[in-house]
Amino acid sequence: MPAAEGPLVVGVDSSTQSTKALVVDVATGAVVASGQAPHTVTSGAGRESDPEEWYGALRSALAQCGDAARRAAAVSVGGQQHGLVTLDARGRPVRPALLWNDVRSAPQARRLVAELGGPEEWAERFGSVPGASFTVAKWAWLAEHEPDAVRATAAVRLPHDYLTGRLAGGPGTTDRGDASGTGWWASRTESYDEEVLGRVGLDPALLPRVVAPGETAGAVPGNDPELPLPEGVLVAAGTGDNAAAALGLGLLPGTPVLSLGTSGTVYAVSRHRPADPSGVVAGFADARGDWLPLACTLNCTLAVDRIAALLGLDREAVEPGGTATLLPYLDGERTPDLPNASGVLTGLRHDTTGGQVLQAAYDGAVHALLGALDHVLDADADPTEPLLLIGGGARGSAWQQTVRRLSGRAVRVPRARELVALGAAAQAAGLLTGEDPAAVARRWGTTEGPVLEAVERDEAALERISGVREGAGRLLEGA
Repeated sequence: MPAAEGPLVVGVDSSTQSTKALVVDVATGAVVASGQAPHTVTSGAGRESDPEEWYGALRSALAQCGDAARRAAAVSVGGQQHGLVTLDARGRPVRPALLWNDVRSAPQARRLVAELGGPEEWAERFGSVPGASFTVAKWAWLAEHEPDAVRATAAVRLPHDYLTGRLAGGPGTTDRGDASGTGWWASRTESYDEEVLGRVGLDPALLPRVVAPGETAGAVPGNDPELPLPEGVLVAAGTGDNAAAALGLGLLPGTPVLSLGTSGTVYAVSRHRPADPSGVVAGFADARGDWLPLACTLNCTLAVDRIAALLGLDREAVEPGGTATLLPYLDGERTPDLPNASGVLTGLRHDTTGGQVLQAAYDGAVHALLGALDHVLDADADPTEPLLLIGGGARGSAWQQTVRRLSGRAVRVPRARELVALGAAAQAAGLLTGEDPAAVARRWGTTEGPVLEAVERDEAALERISGVREGAGRLLEGA
C-alpha cells in the first residue's frame, strides 16, 4: 500500500450490483485503500433494490479501507443514474428503489412524450426524450400502480442523492449531471420543470436542491458510530455514474468513450447542449458545467456472459467465421428503444460452432454501441482519435478485439480501474484544492494505458447485423 504524500479523499461508486470505495492521495492519485460490498437486486417483473442496503454496503466498503478512511478530508459519491428513491417523513425508504433498468414504466414514458408535445418538444426543453429508464416515467408508474406509496412519500431522491444525504445529513441535494437524467430537470433552463412535475403529480418541494459544480453538499456530522469517516469531512455534490467516470478520465471535449458494464454506454464531453428528438442520445449535463451526450444499451457484458453460460463456454472462447447473427436483447433494449424485445439468433448452419455464436453475441452488443456513438459525437470530432474503452469488459480480449474489428479505430485501455470512484475522488479533491476535478484526474494520469492499433473495419459483419436488425420487425417488439 503506497504511502500518502498529500491529503486523502474518498471516492464512492454505488452501482447496480455493489458499492466500492477508494481512498485516494490528492497529490498523486495513488489509491491507498479500497473496499467493496454487494447489493441485492430483484430479478422478477422489475428491477428493485433497498436503499438501506446501499448505505450498509457503503459503511462496509469504508470499513475495509481501515485507518485511511478515518484520515480522509473529503468524500464524494458517484451513483447509478435514474433510480427512483422514495423517502417518508423520517427519511426512511417507503419501498425499494426502482432501478434504471426496470422497464415496467415504458408505457408511462410513451404517454408522457405524447402528452407534452412529442419528442421534438422534449428534446428542446430537456435535452432528452425520456424512455422507461428515466425517473419521471418511474414516478408516473408508481403513481398509477402504488398510490399509497406516493402518498407516503415526503422526499424523492436519486441513488447518489440518497447516499450523499446519509453522509452529510441536513437538506437533500443533487447535482446537474444526475438531475439531467430525471426527465423533470430542464436543460434549457437548468431548473426543475413545473409543467412536467404538475403533469405527474410531483410536488417540487419533495425534490433536492441542485448544487453548483464545486459546491459542497455539507459535512459528515459524526452522529453515526458505524460510519468510519471523521466528523467534519466535506461531502461533495457527487453525481451520476457516467458523469463521475467522465471526471475520472479528465475528459476533454470530443474524446469518445465506450463503457462496457452491465449496460453499455457511449459518451463524450461537449460544449454544446444536446437535443436529439430521435431519442437515441440522452442530452445529459456533466458535473462541471459542460454537457455529456450519451447513449446507453441495456445489454452488454451481462447479456454476453449469459450467452456464454448457455453455451457452456468461457467468455473468451470466441471463434471467427460463420454466418450466425445474434442480437442479445435479453432484457429489452434502450438503444434502440425496444423495451419489450427479446434476443434474436439467426443464420445458424450445421457447421456453426458455439464459439461463433458467442462471437455473434459480442458483435451484436458492439454493433449497437457503435451505432449509438455515431449519434453522440459532434461532427467536428476527430475520427482518428482512439476510443477509450472502460468498464468491466474493457480488459477482456474478446471485447477489445470486437470493438477494434467493428469500429476500425484504435482503442486505448486505461490502466486505471474504478473510474467512477476515481472521478468521485477527483471531485472531492477539487473541494480541497480549488481545481477543476477533470484537471485533477488529468494530473493523476488516469487515461494512461496501452493503445491497440486500428484494424480494417469488418463491413460485412456490420451489414449483416444491420440487415437482421431491420428485418426482425415485430419479433423485436416482443409481439
